[in-house]
Amino acid sequence: MGDGRERIDERPRRAGRRRRPRSSDSREYSPEERAHHRAVKRARRRANHRMGFVTHAMAYAATLGLLAITTRSPRVVLIVALAWGIGLFCHYFWALVAPRVRDHWVEQEVGARSRTRVKRERREVETRSRRSMEDLSASIAHEIRNPITAAKSLVQQMGEDPASDENLEYAGLALSELDRVERSISHLLRYARDEEPRFAPMALAEVARAAVEGLRDRAGEQGVELAVEFDAEGEMRGDAEKLRRVVENLVANAIDALAESGAPCPKVELLGGENLAATEVWLRVVDNGPGIPADEQARIWSPFFTTKETGTGLGLALSRKTVEAHGGSIDLLSDPRQGSEFVLSFPKDPTPSARPEDEA
Repeated sequence: MGDGRERIDERPRRAGRRRRPRSSDSREYSPEERAHHRAVKRARRRANHRMGFVTHAMAYAATLGLLAITTRSPRVVLIVALAWGIGLFCHYFWALVAPRVRDHWVEQEVGARSRTRVKRERREVETRSRRSMEDLSASIAHEIRNPITAAKSLVQQMGEDPASDENLEYAGLALSELDRVERSISHLLRYARDEEPRFAPMALAEVARAAVEGLRDRAGEQGVELAVEFDAEGEMRGDAEKLRRVVENLVANAIDALAESGAPCPKVELLGGENLAATEVWLRVVDNGPGIPADEQARIWSPFFTTKETGTGLGLALSRKTVEAHGGSIDLLSDPRQGSEFVLSFPKDPTPSARPEDEA
């Protein structure tokens, strides 16, 4: 009695079934390669159909020849020729003609549906673009017309009584309204201008600290505490100046919201770090204010949407545009009476093909 290995070796092998070796190439094929493989399969299938028809035709000719030699009855030969000829014609049609007819019909149907879908999608895009343009035009007209109307009214009052002691106050109010128009136009031009970021090595923690330091006095006047805490410096490639404006806008909005709500112990926290794979940098701007109503959360990214009396409504739209230009994302998490949280995430290198001169 031998060992276990001998018993295994003595077992008869199962005949008739051979395992297919596994392919060592585990890579995924590109769309072009998959299309090539499908075309090769279709070509092989059609070639097999043609070979089958040729074989059938040869058997048909050989059988008729044999019947003509061995059979004295022409009627039998005619019946066999007609019956088999019908089968041969059906084989020819199914093997050679039907695939081309089927492909032609499929192409026609797919083409018609594609054209219909493209037309429908184009109409939907045009409709959305027209509505967006109408909304944007209405917002621009509203944002600019109101302060101009107010300034015009103040100037008219000054003209009615040039010697009035209130003219100095009227002039100051008119200038403030015109400054509001200038600020709106400046922000609109910056939003419409397609400026590419100037990518260079930077640290998101330094950008956040610089933005907070520029708002210390404003926060102190409103009694709002500012705190910055980073787990890592957040080294990445980006436009430090543009990202500083983004952080400043988010922090300034939080300060204004806290000041208007009168929340106890108002505080804005900036928390940052990197993901576990060290491929992304993230930043959270959190406040303990009243939060943003659910019906306004989707509209805050729209140009000229604002709940402030002196706001232009372009700050968050510009911020989102800047973040997306860095290959990142910005999201809002907000619950009523629990504050708001803006979460920003950036890839460390949004421009892997950047050239050295881009850093200059």
